[in-house]
Amino acid sequence: MKTTILCAALALGCALPIMKTQAQQLPSGNPKDFNVKPCLHSIGYAGFWRGQAQLSLDDFLVKAKELGYDAVMVMAKRPHLSPLDFDDAARKKLKARLAELKLTLAALAGYSDFTAGIDKPGIPNVEIQAAYVGEVARLARDLGCPMVRIFTGYERPGVPYDRQYGAVVEGLKLAGKEAAKYGVTLVVQNHHDIALHHDAMHWLLKEVNHPNVMSGWDAWSPTLENLTPADIRKSIHLMKPFLVNTIAAQYRRQARFHYVHELTNYQRQEDVLRATQMSDPQGVIDYKAFIGALKEIGYRGYLVYEMCEVLNGGGSIENLDKTAKDFLQYVEQFK
Repeated sequence: MKTTILCAALALGCALPIMKTQAQQLPSGNPKDFNVKPCLHSIGYAGFWRGQAQLSLDDFLVKAKELGYDAVMVMAKRPHLSPLDFDDAARKKLKARLAELKLTLAALAGYSDFTAGIDKPGIPNVEIQAAYVGEVARLARDLGCPMVRIFTGYERPGVPYDRQYGAVVEGLKLAGKEAAKYGVTLVVQNHHDIALHHDAMHWLLKEVNHPNVMSGWDAWSPTLENLTPADIRKSIHLMKPFLVNTIAAQYRRQARFHYVHELTNYQRQEDVLRATQMSDPQGVIDYKAFIGALKEIGYRGYLVYEMCEVLNGGGSIENLDKTAKDFLQYVEQFK
């Protein structure tokens, strides 16, 4: 019967029904419903940054549980969870392992860039990116995971902005359709250049207009854009119709200078940012204000912690663990 309906739909050129997205709770609008659930991102134990220790995926899962986390976000790339490395049997084994450890796989972290290769129009890069996101969504479905975090695109020089913006819109629509096949929600993080500001991101998501494409809105990008606390609060209220996830990271600024020999003087350069503990009084991101605004809109989702830069205190296992525990203690004040 299902086959007959499918064939008839195809013959008539009808749109096939989209699988219902697994429940992602949007903010209720009532502060009484506010509930943040801490979650640890595996990128902190991936060994990507100078001096950072690296754990295997299984060792990371065990570590997260030992530290006191009940939920994790896992990178959908090597060295942790690339779709290339996990066949059906490996996926079943991993799902069983998560159940054994009593860990919730809150989200997979996808790594998209819909403007990549835009200067080479003969290569269908937007389709390639959407296909990768679709494979990650299928992986998420197989693991019982409801969300995949993705990005927009970096702005490339020499290419008209609207052409790049259009590629992001096209890519998100294609990726959303792929994710819908598996009942998975894509959460777009404010990370890449295109639609970084909240006004642009809000416009983008309305233009994409797909129920499986939502927002993972973070505090650190608006802070580094030099937005005021009032503007950051405004951004959260604006993103409320789409906001289902947020990733937290704290940073310190370090001033940089360039020596100008002929002036026997120094010129100020852009600051460099270094990761630090959430409780660090020198941290530049006002999470009390940010999370306070999340409470105002009745946010009900994960607060995912990432150690995603060279870290204050170094990248040893001991310091990574100490920093991850600090996050759990920090979040307690908001419960």
